[in-house]
Amino acid sequence: MLIVSTITPSEEIQQHIEQAFLNVTFKYEEVWNDKSLAEAEVLITYGEDLTDEHIEKAKKLKWIMVMSAGLEKMPFKSIEERGILVTNARGIHKIPMAEYTFGMMLQYEKRLKQLIQQERDENWQSSIVMGELHGKSMLILGTGAIGGEIARLAKAFGMTTLGINRSGQGVEHIDTLYKMEELLAVLPQADYIVSVLPSTKETRYILMEKHFQAMKSSTVFINIGRGDLVKESVLLQALEKQEITHAILDVFESEPLPRNHPYWNMENVTVTPHSSSQSDQYLPRCFVIFEKNLQEYVSNGKQYINVIDINRGY
Repeated sequence: MLIVSTITPSEEIQQHIEQAFLNVTFKYEEVWNDKSLAEAEVLITYGEDLTDEHIEKAKKLKWIMVMSAGLEKMPFKSIEERGILVTNARGIHKIPMAEYTFGMMLQYEKRLKQLIQQERDENWQSSIVMGELHGKSMLILGTGAIGGEIARLAKAFGMTTLGINRSGQGVEHIDTLYKMEELLAVLPQADYIVSVLPSTKETRYILMEKHFQAMKSSTVFINIGRGDLVKESVLLQALEKQEITHAILDVFESEPLPRNHPYWNMENVTVTPHSSSQSDQYLPRCFVIFEKNLQEYVSNGKQYINVIDINRGY
C-alpha cells in the first residue's frame, strides 16, 4: 500500500510511523506527482492543494487525511462520487488557539502595545490605565473543541462564559448556551465575542450590521475562525462608527491581507497573519490522529477519528 503526503514531518515522526507500519510505503513530495497519484491508496494533505483533477488521477484512492480542520477548499463533489473516506485533524488546534486568544485579550487589557512603544521610546510613563479579564463576560461562537478550551481558560480568569451552537445543548465550562437563532439577543451581554466558527453555508457572512449595532460599544471582537464570517465592509463600518471598541483579527476575507489595507493602521484593530493555530506541536498531534486512523484502516476497522460528513463539509 502506498501513502503519498505533500506534508513532510520530522525524521523522528517519519521513522516512528514507518516502523509501526512495515508493510506500508510512504512517499513525501512537495507537490502531487501523477505517477504517485496513480498508485496511492491514501493521501495526506493540508486540504488546499487537491483538485478534481488530482482525484480523477488517483484511481486507487480510498482515504484522504487532511492535517487541518478547515476543509472549504476540498473537491468534495469528486470525493463523494468516488465514496472516498475523508478524516481531518479536528481538535489539535484547541490548545494553541485558546492560548492565542488569551494572549491577545491580555495584550489588550494590559495595554502591551503601548508599553512596548514606551520601552522603545525610553519613556517611563506609569499612569497607563489597565483593565482586567476578571468579572467580564465572553460569548463564544462555536463551542466545539476550541471553543470549549477557550471557555475552560475563561473560567480560570473568573469570566462569565456564554456560548452559541446549533443545538443550544450544554457544554462544559460554559455558563449559558444559546441556539444560533438567539444570537442577536445575546450579543449585548458580552464584553468579549470570540468566533471559532468554520466556513459553511450556514455561517458565511452570518454577522451583519445589525449584530454589531447590538453589541456594547466597549465590546472586543475576536475572529480566529474564518474570514468570511463577516463582510469586510460591515466590520470596517462598525469599527469606524465605534460600535465596538476593538477587533482582534487572525483571519480575513482575502489572505494575505494587502499591505495598504486600512486594518494595518487602525488603532482599534490588532492584525495577526492567520497564525493562531501555529505550534511546534502541530504536526506531532496530527500524526498521532493519523496513526490511530491508519491502524483502523489496515485492520479493516470502523472506529476512525474525525470522519468528515461530505455533505456538511465538516
